[in-house]
Amino acid sequence: MKKSELAKAFLDLNELVGKLRGPGGCPWDARQTEDTLKTYLLEEAYEVVDAVDRGVPEDVSHELGDLLFQIFFLATIAAEKGQFDLLRVIEDITSKMIRRHPHVFGDARVANAEEVAERWEKIKKKERNLPPASSKLMEDVPPGLPALLRAHRLIERGAPLRQGEPDAWAKVREVFNELSKSFEENDREKMRTGIGDLLFALAGVCKQEGLNAEHVLREANERYLDGFKKKGES
Repeated sequence: MKKSELAKAFLDLNELVGKLRGPGGCPWDARQTEDTLKTYLLEEAYEVVDAVDRGVPEDVSHELGDLLFQIFFLATIAAEKGQFDLLRVIEDITSKMIRRHPHVFGDARVANAEEVAERWEKIKKKERNLPPASSKLMEDVPPGLPALLRAHRLIERGAPLRQGEPDAWAKVREVFNELSKSFEENDREKMRTGIGDLLFALAGVCKQEGLNAEHVLREANERYLDGFKKKGES
């Protein structure tokens, strides 16, 4: 891939979005806003994930294109308002990735991927002038994330603040025992709370074992669906 070809492709797509939004363009595209595009952005992101799971390169490429279009579209709307443009988006993420990877673009040394992740969080807190034990990064985990993925991120960012806590599997047993009592007592409010706590505790086990609760449940969903498919074929 030549730089000149990549640059032309980016410029062509940026010009295309501008034409869709401009005079003589598309009435539907012209009336879109950041709010109306949020749903499409999420849908395209999930379609990328689905394509990756299916492992079909052509589909991944297609869905990435759809997602990239939404990014260009949002940047174009921001540029129309004088807020920022696509150039700033690209420059900002490039600068951030260079800062966050001093072991690649600087003199820092790391032993493994785990140390990279630890340094990443430290650099992020330094950029925002936060103390090492700050909970602010937890508060910044988007509430709109899928619940299990958000649980994973909260546990990940909260780990340094919860030293001395029982291990994740012990927490699952503790929560499960409490949930069992709520069923015995037929206390529906405690059942509701207990089930939520159990799901969160299981997300903690996933994180402890290097897994992601969201991915694990997605795989379980597919196994469940496959079971019905096999019954239908038999």
